[in-house]
Amino acid sequence: MECCCSLINERHNNHNGVRSNYGFPETTAKTRGTQSSSSIPPIYIPSPSLSCLTFPLLRRVPARPPSPPPPPQPPPPTQKNKTRKKKKKKAMKTTFKQHTPFSFSHPTITTTTIIAYSVVLFLGFGVSLGQQHHELVKAAPGPPHMTELDACDGVFMTYALIGREKEYPHVKNASKQAWAFKAEASVTNVGDEEVQGWMMFVGFQHREILVSADGAVLVDAGDFPAEVGNGTTLSGTAVTDLKTSIETAGDINQMSARVSLVGTQFGLGAGATPMPKTIHLVNDGFKCPAPSRRGTRMFVCCRKDPKVKAKVAKKTKYPPRRYSDLTIAYDVLQANQNNYYVQVTIDNNHPLGRLDHWNLTWEWQKGEFIYNMKGAFARIKDPSECLYGTAGKFYKDMDFSQVANCAKRPILSDLPAERAEDEKLGKLPWCCRNGTVLPPLMDKNKARSIFQMQVFKMPPDTDNRTTITPPIKWNIDGVINPKYKCGAPVRVDPQIFPDPSGLMAIQTAVASWQIGCNITTPKPQETRCCVSFSAFYNESAIPCNTCACGCDDTRKCNSRASPLLLPAEALLVPFENRTLMARAWAKLKHMHVPSRMPCGDNCPVSINWHVSSDHKEGWTARITLFNWEDYAFDDWFAAVQMKRTFEDFEDVYSFNGTRIPGLKTLFFEGLKGLNYLAGETNGTHARDPRVPGKQQSVITFKKKHVKGFDVTRDAFPSKVFFNGMECSLPPFRPAKALGHKASISVIAVIFTAFMTFLVI
Repeated sequence: MECCCSLINERHNNHNGVRSNYGFPETTAKTRGTQSSSSIPPIYIPSPSLSCLTFPLLRRVPARPPSPPPPPQPPPPTQKNKTRKKKKKKAMKTTFKQHTPFSFSHPTITTTTIIAYSVVLFLGFGVSLGQQHHELVKAAPGPPHMTELDACDGVFMTYALIGREKEYPHVKNASKQAWAFKAEASVTNVGDEEVQGWMMFVGFQHREILVSADGAVLVDAGDFPAEVGNGTTLSGTAVTDLKTSIETAGDINQMSARVSLVGTQFGLGAGATPMPKTIHLVNDGFKCPAPSRRGTRMFVCCRKDPKVKAKVAKKTKYPPRRYSDLTIAYDVLQANQNNYYVQVTIDNNHPLGRLDHWNLTWEWQKGEFIYNMKGAFARIKDPSECLYGTAGKFYKDMDFSQVANCAKRPILSDLPAERAEDEKLGKLPWCCRNGTVLPPLMDKNKARSIFQMQVFKMPPDTDNRTTITPPIKWNIDGVINPKYKCGAPVRVDPQIFPDPSGLMAIQTAVASWQIGCNITTPKPQETRCCVSFSAFYNESAIPCNTCACGCDDTRKCNSRASPLLLPAEALLVPFENRTLMARAWAKLKHMHVPSRMPCGDNCPVSINWHVSSDHKEGWTARITLFNWEDYAFDDWFAAVQMKRTFEDFEDVYSFNGTRIPGLKTLFFEGLKGLNYLAGETNGTHARDPRVPGKQQSVITFKKKHVKGFDVTRDAFPSKVFFNGMECSLPPFRPAKALGHKASISVIAVIFTAFMTFLVI
């Protein structure tokens, strides 16, 4: 049996009666004064085969007192007294053998015994360490010394690793071994200004997955368990504002906040000390140096930056509202004993964010259900979940056939436009747009969506009309739109609405929560659009990546093979009609053709970026959008990020073009009346390939701001977006061949035309 023991010396932790507590001194009256030998804790000795043995600590044997004067001599002992004395001496010897030598006062025997037990302690501890199957990190050293805290005149932040333990399954590859860890982060305001809505960034770097964060919420991550391997930002829940010592008379509970973290990390073996890369304060107006580290603890002092003028934030009871790419407001308009009315507002704040036919989901925490809705509808209406659940037992007289939704995770969608004037379901501003939420850059009035619900509560929330528990695990998505990652709901100050009477008055909500959702970069083969590259100086076009949008069936194709180069006109036909053209082109260009052809891109939308010309004063490109779906895209937009040539953008002719300076991105949308990307249609004849819907425009650039312009490098975008979704880019760009000629060879043109005729 494995024995895990620790060496604990209370005298070290309770030095002079003061115990360090993460930088906050606390006086312990019990530790003052001289500690008796009976209160000294034991030492636990680990053993590989036996359970832990307990020995009292060594204690100093007091000096012998001076011998008293000899007592008067007793009368000579009789034979009976001599026998009694011999038995008593024999009993004392037996008792001495049974006792540990630490209680013996003879100096020679005590020193020898101490050395012997020290050797046993050393050997036993070493053997035990060699046979441990999990790592127990030593308790984090005491919090920062008072000198460290005294030297700070701003916000003092700490991160301490408490311990970690190997998780199942146990694998041989150290980089894939999971370890459970516990840590604690603290934020203390030792400055002279209150810190409102504190936010702390923890730069995790070992593929951490947070399971819980007691005392804080994750601002830029989803619900638990949350992947935070690239770092995350914590914001307080119980303590949102850090007051000063001056206004609280040194009340540390109002000056500081602590967060207990529990999670999983990967990639480090036994004996390592996994720590974050950095910690710093996110709030405006503060400057944080690199943190200092001592063992399993790191700390930093963030001070006010005199060069930055912080914005004066309005003092609020709850944490201030935060910016996110997409925000969802959960505002309670009316509260009753067993139900409440709530309004859900979706606001798009990102210039490239968008939703089409949005679906919104969440999870009720206490068995709530939606009784009625306006401005949206539930995809599934099944009253049996209420009838046979706890709701049916509590609301015995309710007709659940009229309930809008009883699911624990409802799926809600926007109403179509024809229901906007419906007296029962519609008649709400910013509702009934078929789930379309546009970027504010296109139309601010269409950047919002609203619906209302009547929600029935379940015990124990029915005991108090103001007890309202918002749903968790929010998620929202669209058809071909960015993938959003939503955080937990955060209580904020009640939302303010104009008074419905039309008077110059305001009306506040009963309670409000905010859910922040941010755009994430799509993982490989999870996007919904792709890009192909071509150029005037190269006869071959680089098609979209293999399985750029995923592959469902790979039995007849190779999902890992690189796509074959194609003639430019092959991009106009569906992938299933390109095989013959790809083989013929490879044979003409003496390129290798694999026995198992690569799979297609399987993307509903593809974009071709073609460099048309390059001259002394500037260069031109042509962008073409292909829709391979049966349905059309209304109010579409595309965007390209040009890191080096953004400032040289001159004009776009068939689209509306707008610069987004902060992102170095060019934003394109269809002209008025032409912002409709049609779907794929059949060809003229039954044997003809299907024809995609397409839109095209020429874009011109100058060469004023780029030194050493290289058309093979600077004329291609670094990112391409369609309706907010980041598209998959080819891994390389067209290159110039040696002895390149601007004109295409006559043989290639004739051969390509012949092969196209055969395909048609």
